[in-house]
Amino acid sequence: MSHLSDQDPELFKTLEREINREESTLELIASENFTSQAVMEMAGSVMTNKYAEGYPGKRYYGGCDFVDEAENLARNRLGELFGAEYTNVQPHSGSQANMAALMTFIKPGDTVMGLDLSHGGHLTHGSSVNFSGQLYNFISYHVSKETGRVNFEEVARLAKEHQPKLIICGGSAYPRFIEFEQFKEIADSINAFLMADIAHPSGLVAAGLHPTPIPYCDVVTSTTHKTLRGPRGGIIMMGKDFENPWGKIAPKSGRVKRVSELIDSTVMPGIQGGPLMHIIAAKAVAFGEALQPEFKIYAKNIIQNAQTMADEFLKLDYQLVSGGTDTHVLLIDLSNKNITGKAAEYSLGKAGITVNKNMVPFDERSPFVTSGIRVGTPAITTRGMGNSEIRQIVHWIDEAISDPENEVELALIKSNVSELCSNFPIYVH
Repeated sequence: MSHLSDQDPELFKTLEREINREESTLELIASENFTSQAVMEMAGSVMTNKYAEGYPGKRYYGGCDFVDEAENLARNRLGELFGAEYTNVQPHSGSQANMAALMTFIKPGDTVMGLDLSHGGHLTHGSSVNFSGQLYNFISYHVSKETGRVNFEEVARLAKEHQPKLIICGGSAYPRFIEFEQFKEIADSINAFLMADIAHPSGLVAAGLHPTPIPYCDVVTSTTHKTLRGPRGGIIMMGKDFENPWGKIAPKSGRVKRVSELIDSTVMPGIQGGPLMHIIAAKAVAFGEALQPEFKIYAKNIIQNAQTMADEFLKLDYQLVSGGTDTHVLLIDLSNKNITGKAAEYSLGKAGITVNKNMVPFDERSPFVTSGIRVGTPAITTRGMGNSEIRQIVHWIDEAISDPENEVELALIKSNVSELCSNFPIYVH
């Protein structure tokens, strides 16, 4: 870091403060994780210098021999990891991966179904403030009030009534396994495409600990930085490539275009220009790590830690949406604890514990206040924490939520958190 400290000491100090924050606090945001040093090394490499519009072997610029090697490694490793015949590693984010998938399979104005944001969905699954809700006619489905799981009676009824061209399954705050097979039955019954967004559980899917969408879904999207533990970015996959069955783009050269070609062209030049080759190469590193046996152990520990956490919260009379978790994420309804999600996030932050406020199903509070918090275990599992640490963390959370304005108590918890974190360093300095 000597170059940065010499050239820009102000930003270097900011970086040092962020390093200290990550090392000394507990990261429980379900969508965050810590990459390996190898991933960071590649993300900060000279690959950032190369413009490489297009795809390997078909670039608009010269000098792409070695970035082609990196992107091919990323695509091949991703395909091996998920059993996918087609992969695209260029999307800059999960949102852009979703945009590309939607723009490939349907047209603006078409009807789509997705999980309501307040019930665990995602902005790109039809929120009115997002491109998805502005470009497409989205119909939202919900979870059951009794079970906290997707209400498939409602999904089937809405699908029959509205005849969507595409259904999205998956979300950002759904603690249970995504029910791909049940969604497939409904999609087939109305001849709709089925798209899976596995941004959250993709690492668990790769490890074989979460059902795979590959046999059931026409297209699969994900981020690479959550349970997959890679750099920030997006990916698109298909289990099997197939010919363009709906003629969205007129075939060139007298042949029917394959869907893989349509997706590729939608990503670039459709919604993106030059790919981030340093990030694509870092994705290749992360996919290589996920192919190792150790990654399966890591993913198993993520789930075990989340379920231990769920058990401890239940003992302390916390209301968990769906009653628990199958994955890495817990959605906690704080309605019976006399505190909002916003206030809980703030007090926990003072205690050195980072979570995010989150709406819960049938929430009567606004998205800026919320009745709940979302908690996840990928990052603390990366640090090597296990059952005993999880139990202690839950009790600290409970102490902070039970007395959220007690500055002395919050400071004491923060000190204890820092001491715990020092025993589980993220990186060896």
